[in-house]
Amino acid sequence: METVKHCGSCGRRIEWRRRWAAVWDEVRYCSDACRRNKPRGKDHELEQRILGLLDALARDATICPSEAARALFPETWRDHMEDARRAARRLAAAGRIVITQQGAVVDSSTAKGPIRLRKTHPRGTP
Repeated sequence: METVKHCGSCGRRIEWRRRWAAVWDEVRYCSDACRRNKPRGKDHELEQRILGLLDALARDATICPSEAARALFPETWRDHMEDARRAARRLAAAGRIVITQQGAVVDSSTAKGPIRLRKTHPRGTP
Protein backbone atom coordinates (compact mmCIF):
# COMPACT_ATOMS: atom_id res chain seq x y z
CA MET A 1 0.00 0.00 0.00
CA GLU A 2 1.23 3.43 -0.93
CA THR A 3 1.62 5.48 2.27
CA VAL A 4 2.34 8.85 0.68
CA LYS A 5 0.24 10.58 -1.97
CA HIS A 6 0.09 14.11 -3.33
CA CYS A 7 -2.99 16.28 -3.21
CA GLY A 8 -4.68 16.68 -6.60
CA SER A 9 -5.29 20.36 -5.90
CA CYS A 10 -2.36 21.87 -4.00
CA GLY A 11 0.29 19.23 -4.77
CA ARG A 12 1.34 18.87 -1.14
CA ARG A 13 2.09 15.49 0.39
CA ILE A 14 -0.84 13.63 1.98
CA GLU A 15 0.32 11.39 4.80
CA TRP A 16 -1.52 8.14 5.52
CA ARG A 17 -3.86 8.27 8.50
CA ARG A 18 -5.34 5.30 10.29
CA ARG A 19 -8.87 6.68 9.94
CA TRP A 20 -8.43 6.58 6.15
CA ALA A 21 -7.35 2.93 6.12
CA ALA A 22 -10.60 1.69 4.55
CA VAL A 23 -10.74 4.45 1.90
CA TRP A 24 -7.05 5.26 1.28
CA ASP A 25 -7.26 4.38 -2.42
CA GLU A 26 -10.03 6.97 -2.81
CA VAL A 27 -8.27 9.84 -0.99
CA ARG A 28 -7.32 12.51 -3.56
CA TYR A 29 -7.27 15.78 -1.62
CA CYS A 30 -5.56 16.82 1.59
CA SER A 31 -8.44 18.92 2.91
CA ASP A 32 -12.00 20.06 2.34
CA ALA A 33 -10.63 23.36 1.04
CA CYS A 34 -8.62 21.55 -1.64
CA ARG A 35 -11.61 19.38 -2.51
CA ARG A 36 -13.62 22.57 -3.14
CA ASN A 37 -10.73 24.19 -5.05
CA LYS A 38 -10.06 21.47 -7.63
CA PRO A 39 -7.80 22.43 -10.56
CA ARG A 40 -9.76 24.09 -13.33
CA GLY A 41 -8.95 25.82 -16.63
CA LYS A 42 -6.67 28.56 -15.31
CA ASP A 43 -4.78 26.02 -13.20
CA HIS A 44 -4.07 23.82 -16.22
CA GLU A 45 -3.11 26.94 -18.21
CA LEU A 46 -0.57 27.83 -15.51
CA GLU A 47 0.90 24.32 -15.65
CA GLN A 48 1.23 24.53 -19.43
CA ARG A 49 2.74 28.02 -19.24
CA ILE A 50 5.33 26.85 -16.69
CA LEU A 51 6.31 23.94 -18.94
CA GLY A 52 6.35 26.19 -22.00
CA LEU A 53 8.60 28.75 -20.33
CA LEU A 54 10.99 26.02 -19.19
CA ASP A 55 11.05 24.41 -22.66
CA ALA A 56 12.23 27.72 -24.12
CA LEU A 57 15.24 27.86 -21.77
CA ALA A 58 18.50 25.97 -21.42
CA ARG A 59 18.43 22.62 -19.64
CA ASP A 60 19.43 23.83 -16.17
CA ALA A 61 17.77 27.25 -16.36
CA THR A 62 15.12 28.11 -13.80
CA ILE A 63 12.09 30.35 -13.64
CA CYS A 64 10.08 31.91 -10.85
CA PRO A 65 6.40 30.90 -10.65
CA SER A 66 5.61 34.61 -11.00
CA GLU A 67 6.79 34.49 -14.63
CA ALA A 68 3.92 32.14 -15.51
CA ALA A 69 1.45 34.25 -13.53
CA ARG A 70 2.66 37.43 -15.24
CA ALA A 71 2.38 35.84 -18.68
CA LEU A 72 -1.24 34.77 -18.17
CA PHE A 73 -2.51 37.56 -15.93
CA PRO A 74 -0.44 40.69 -16.68
CA GLU A 75 -2.61 43.08 -14.67
CA THR A 76 -3.47 40.86 -11.69
CA TRP A 77 -0.53 38.45 -11.54
CA ARG A 78 0.02 38.95 -7.81
CA ASP A 79 -3.49 37.66 -7.14
CA HIS A 80 -2.54 34.44 -8.95
CA MET A 81 0.80 33.72 -7.26
CA GLU A 82 -0.58 31.00 -4.99
CA ASP A 83 -2.26 29.43 -8.02
CA ALA A 84 1.12 29.41 -9.79
CA ARG A 85 2.83 27.84 -6.77
CA ARG A 86 0.09 25.19 -6.57
CA ALA A 87 0.54 24.44 -10.29
CA ALA A 88 4.29 24.09 -9.70
CA ARG A 89 3.73 21.69 -6.79
CA ARG A 90 1.40 19.54 -8.92
CA LEU A 91 4.01 19.40 -11.69
CA ALA A 92 6.72 18.52 -9.16
CA ALA A 93 4.52 15.77 -7.68
CA ALA A 94 4.07 14.37 -11.19
CA GLY A 95 7.87 14.39 -11.66
CA ARG A 96 7.83 16.88 -14.55
CA ILE A 97 9.77 19.65 -12.77
CA VAL A 98 11.77 20.16 -9.60
CA ILE A 99 11.47 23.00 -7.13
CA THR A 100 14.69 24.60 -5.95
CA GLN A 101 15.80 27.13 -3.38
CA GLN A 102 19.28 28.62 -3.59
CA GLY A 103 20.13 26.06 -6.28
CA ALA A 104 19.24 22.97 -4.22
CA VAL A 105 16.23 20.77 -4.88
CA VAL A 106 13.71 21.03 -2.03
CA ASP A 107 10.57 19.16 -1.03
CA SER A 108 7.68 20.97 -2.66
CA SER A 109 5.39 20.20 0.28
CA THR A 110 7.53 21.99 2.83
CA ALA A 111 9.30 24.73 0.83
CA LYS A 112 8.79 28.19 2.32
CA GLY A 113 9.84 31.48 0.76
CA PRO A 114 11.09 32.16 -2.76
CA ILE A 115 11.30 29.15 -5.04
CA ARG A 116 12.59 28.52 -8.55
CA LEU A 117 11.39 25.90 -11.03
CA ARG A 118 13.56 23.72 -13.25
CA LYS A 119 12.75 20.89 -15.64
CA THR A 120 13.52 17.39 -14.47
CA HIS A 121 16.59 16.00 -16.19
CA PRO A 122 15.89 13.39 -18.89
CA ARG A 123 16.89 10.46 -16.73
CA GLY A 124 14.38 11.60 -14.11
CA THR A 125 17.05 12.73 -11.67
CA PRO A 126 16.90 16.20 -10.13
